[in-house]
Amino acid sequence: MTLADLKTLLDFHYWARDRVLHAAGRLTPEQFTRDMGASFKSVRDTLSHLYSADWGWYQLWQGISPTAPPLEEFPDVVTLRNAWTAHESQMRAFLNSLVEVDVNEYRMLKGSTASFSIGRMVQHVVNHGSYHRGQLTMMFRQLGVEPGSSMDLIRYYREQSVKAEAPHAQLQTSVSRE
Repeated sequence: MTLADLKTLLDFHYWARDRVLHAAGRLTPEQFTRDMGASFKSVRDTLSHLYSADWGWYQLWQGISPTAPPLEEFPDVVTLRNAWTAHESQMRAFLNSLVEVDVNEYRMLKGSTASFSIGRMVQHVVNHGSYHRGQLTMMFRQLGVEPGSSMDLIRYYREQSVKAEAPHAQLQTSVSRE
């Protein structure tokens, strides 16, 4: 796993987060907090857990023992989106501060005897998000709300590929017209 790979995974993570938040934005306040009998009772609780996990891992990477923010801090999708988007810049800044050798650097987790490489921890954050986005998709369907576009990694790669090819295709079209 390279640093570029980790940055791509983090890009995917936030791309998928934006899709799930968009779907959550279509819920009524009652649907957002309804007890769905899931691992984290409601859509709000599951999204809050995802945000808190991202935030907590970042705190651990800074050598701080995290304490999750209370669920009441996120009464709606807007407050959650604002907090998570602000936090995203910290996550990206952290990855941007690393050099290639840091990817395999092991760090002891605060209050634990376990240590993992930065690369594996970032992979975990992304995988953890995918797991809970699957749960959210099921909750949206149970609530009668379309979960939105696919949040699969291959879909992300496909969209990025199309974006990368678009300028090239436009250049070819303009050159062929000359």
